[in-house]
Amino acid sequence: MSTSINNYDTIEQLIYTEGLRIQAVDFHKELDLMLVVLNTKAILQQKISTYPSLVNATKENLMQYELTGNGTGIHWPALDEDLSLKGFLKDELRQAVSNNKNNIAA
Repeated sequence: MSTSINNYDTIEQLIYTEGLRIQAVDFHKELDLMLVVLNTKAILQQKISTYPSLVNATKENLMQYELTGNGTGIHWPALDEDLSLKGFLKDELRQAVSNNKNNIAA
């Protein structure tokens, strides 16, 4: 039974209550790195190789993205790819928990 007053999960609630939005995206193919810059000035790091349709794209194709959903998503028309802020935040949380699992006190 959900005690939430709406149908949003915790990450969606964070996005909407804090007004988190993607402001820009930058790519460093040589480092297998995509940087997602948020309106809070936070920077999320993603591996380009995680996304099959992005890994073989040229830098020019990668830079031809559109922000969707008022900055809650990214769309690459030429690559037919869509990624979401929610997905990026889930990955960040997963990495944080995985990297710190040995540091968590019982």
